[in-house]
Amino acid sequence: MIRSELIQKISEENPHLFQRDVERIVNTIFEEIIEALARGDRVELRGFGAFSVKKRDARTGRNPRTGESVEVEEKHVPFFKTGKLLRDRLNGG
Repeated sequence: MIRSELIQKISEENPHLFQRDVERIVNTIFEEIIEALARGDRVELRGFGAFSVKKRDARTGRNPRTGESVEVEEKHVPFFKTGKLLRDRLNGG
């Protein structure tokens, strides 16, 4: 599902809301999650999962095309851990 499909589905299930308002709500939620992660905070949505930031140390990598060694800088990457309810639903529980 992409963002526009999510907005459409929420709009259909809530006919009392204007689609532009639903779009604003969805965009605000995503922006708040992004800003929290950028600050290094953790975002937990009970039953769904938790977003956090993990640090990857600098390392020596390898260019797959040439085989040449390449220095890869330290970086921070988003990480998502599923909640128990989501895991259970995915596994038929």
